[in-house]
Amino acid sequence: MKLTINGRAREVDVEPEMPLLWVLRDVLDMKGTKFGCGIAQCGACTVHINGEPVRSCAYPVSAAVGQQVTTIEGISRNSSHPVQVAWVEHQVPQCGYCQSGQIMAAVALLKKKPRPSDTDIDSAMTNICRCGTYARIRTAIHAAAGGNAAAKKA
Repeated sequence: MKLTINGRAREVDVEPEMPLLWVLRDVLDMKGTKFGCGIAQCGACTVHINGEPVRSCAYPVSAAVGQQVTTIEGISRNSSHPVQVAWVEHQVPQCGYCQSGQIMAAVALLKKKPRPSDTDIDSAMTNICRCGTYARIRTAIHAAAGGNAAAKKA
């Protein structure tokens, strides 16, 4: 199967129903996308397909053929994406395990809503953070969007 991942053509020889997550991690050795629950609930495995966030643990690789797949490794070469910068500045990660999926969800949100409200953020950010850094996630998203008073105070 021919895939386009982070703008690069890749070819893999796997079963069509193999989850995209395992193709990324085990076949292509791209470890940024994490395995969390395996049932598309937690969001640790979030990647973009044609700019839309999807849970790659439940997304068959065959569905990615002909699509543009973007992983955490593909949003910037040097962690300079505004969301990544805001994540560091606002000390979002605690354990950090869910953060690549959280960042991918936030990037997708900001593409659709460049100036999201708290309600927009709460609706879009359905990924689970076991450490409970939701307030810092919201602050960082506002900061990445260009900031607001709440983000600047945090």
